[in-house]
Amino acid sequence: MKAAVIKVAIQGERGSFSHEAAERMLKGCTVVPCARSVEVFDRVEQGKVNAAVIPIENTLAGTVAEHADLLVTRNVFIQGESFLRIVHNVIAAPGAKLNSIRRVLSHPVALDQCREFFRKHPKIEPVPFYDTAGSVKHVIANRLADAAGIAGKQAAQEYAGKILQAGIEDDKRNFTRFFLIQKLARKSRAVTKNTTGMGQPEVGFRNLIPTGANKTSIAFHVKNTPGVLFRSLSVFALRDISLSKIESRPMRGRPWEYVFYVDFLRGDDQPARNALRHLGEVAEFVKVLGIYPAAQDLK
Repeated sequence: MKAAVIKVAIQGERGSFSHEAAERMLKGCTVVPCARSVEVFDRVEQGKVNAAVIPIENTLAGTVAEHADLLVTRNVFIQGESFLRIVHNVIAAPGAKLNSIRRVLSHPVALDQCREFFRKHPKIEPVPFYDTAGSVKHVIANRLADAAGIAGKQAAQEYAGKILQAGIEDDKRNFTRFFLIQKLARKSRAVTKNTTGMGQPEVGFRNLIPTGANKTSIAFHVKNTPGVLFRSLSVFALRDISLSKIESRPMRGRPWEYVFYVDFLRGDDQPARNALRHLGEVAEFVKVLGIYPAAQDLK
């Protein structure tokens, strides 16, 4: 019997870093490129793909804000994470020479991570483009002799481009963290609104937790009252649960109010459940974004 094809949505073109991350996380998958991030989440929720792989954080650029917001508002669940070393390359059409290049296109974040290259090549203009791999696709498809793109080596392979210079990123400890997400049934929402002071996260998502899960990502909102954030975080400290990340993002439609994002190093065990139950008594809402195996250390 022929194995079922696993369709995985990514934001960007084939050959992008998201494409590379998807193939690492789900070997043999079929990548479905999407122009916008919202389209990725739409395809997951509508069941048009089996999963999606999205970048959530870069060691230099920080959190991908749009993806963090969508994780809260959409019915998806994180099932895995992966770290990908980001190596930027100057890629042009076959036959091109570096000294003939006058423009280099790429995503603004990629351009910003290659400042030293542009300092050393002042005659080359950095040009913002919607996608790293998309810049290479554009250069090759239009046979631009005086232009190149900045992208990963997979983009060169995908579009038959020539790498003119490899590893041009300023910081060699440049990594992006990716999430593997799947659809969460509406009847199994991992979020609760606390209007009585006794709310707690629902548990219908637990059938999506993979084997070996030892890390949890959540989002929560609290009223702006004295000591409330201290009380929120104390639910983890009281149970010796280590937080690996905490940050806040503005809450849409409610100016000067914030959603807090927390990663903690426990899976679906009793201390973690008790902590979330306790947090539900303090917070206005808590959403469990995912429970998954932590990625291996950066190398």
